[in-house]
Amino acid sequence: MRFLVVAVAALLLAPGATAGGRPVQADLEAEIVCLTCKTTLDQSNAPIAIRMKAYIRDRIAAGDSAAAIKAQLVDQFGPGVLAEPPKTGFDLLAWALPLGALAVGVVVVGALAWTWSRRGDDEPEASGGVLDPDLERRLDDELDRFED
Repeated sequence: MRFLVVAVAALLLAPGATAGGRPVQADLEAEIVCLTCKTTLDQSNAPIAIRMKAYIRDRIAAGDSAAAIKAQLVDQFGPGVLAEPPKTGFDLLAWALPLGALAVGVVVVGALAWTWSRRGDDEPEASGGVLDPDLERRLDDELDRFED
């Protein structure tokens, strides 16, 4: 009975223990894109996705690391097989451009908000402001015509 408890505990702890040394298939499937449907392997049931999942499972069983498995898939299918672009060279733009656009957007919105907040102080208040005498006379004439 004691052996059974130890065996069950080892099976329950095995996925957590292998995550540190060996890649977990579910993690790799979330990082690799199916070439047919352009979704990650964990979301695809296309024939090529099923073959790629089997390949990943075989490579994990053979003891390959996650980086080695990804490198082999990139060599075979090209960099488009990765769910996230590499963070080197020209592909670095895929990371830098959205972050740069976000930073520029924040600066522009901040500058506009600052300008609009300053502009409100320079304008005369609507209540209690003095009108130009000519404009006041025209306004009175229009109001008199409206009341008739």
